[in-house]
Amino acid sequence: MTVTKDSIIGDVLDKFPQTAELFLGIGMHCLGCPASRGETIAEACTVHGNDADKLVEDINKLVA
Repeated sequence: MTVTKDSIIGDVLDKFPQTAELFLGIGMHCLGCPASRGETIAEACTVHGNDADKLVEDINKLVA
């Protein structure tokens, strides 16, 4: 699975639980929030003011 900006956060966490550190590290503390089950990385980054491209790059490096 390659993670993209359109990936659902909950799906990424289910497949790669180790990525939680990356989300938490940029202030996304709502990983257990119901929204994470239907929100894309891009949507969450927009809401939280984060760079989705950088996060996706970091996630894919971590899970490679």
